[in-house]
Amino acid sequence: MKIKIGLLFGSFNPVHIGHMIVAGYMHQFTDLDKVWFVVSPENPLKDKRQLLADHHRLMLLKTAIDDNPTLGVTDIEFKMPRPSFTIDTLTWLSERYPEYEFVLIAGTDILGSLTRWKNYRVLLEFYKIYIYNRPGFAKGEFASHPAIRYFDAPLLDISSSFIRQAIAAGKDVRYMLPPHVWDYICEMHFYEK
Repeated sequence: MKIKIGLLFGSFNPVHIGHMIVAGYMHQFTDLDKVWFVVSPENPLKDKRQLLADHHRLMLLKTAIDDNPTLGVTDIEFKMPRPSFTIDTLTWLSERYPEYEFVLIAGTDILGSLTRWKNYRVLLEFYKIYIYNRPGFAKGEFASHPAIRYFDAPLLDISSSFIRQAIAAGKDVRYMLPPHVWDYICEMHFYEK
């Protein structure tokens, strides 16, 4: 039987407690053997002007998961053509690691734009998507799709943009970040005005 790896994609600019809760929940309360964070260098649907350098976001994630062998991080998208597309990353990983079954992890907020994703029908045909419910986002046409499973992971109403704005305003948000991530951000003076 293949090892089942959940892939949580994102900019992680920066990684925060909300990301860690989702990853931990998906590992502990689903059939996933591990969860990997996939650090995206550029999301084609997001503004890239505020992105911290790739290597810094990767280091923040490595710092966040350092003591947990069930979590991993990959920089595979740094080596791929940009902008990176989920289906291309999944295909590359599946070819490279045939012993693993890869599952996409995402929130219900993606469902509204899923039909705009590159080759979304191929993605739904060959991969499973584990969706964590987010308030205010409907399942829509994907409510009963056989490739999609829904989970009620505990959520925090927190975002990386909120963290960046708070730090720029001089706020102490240490409890919203993994401890060593906060230390790294302070040491490097990230997101300060």
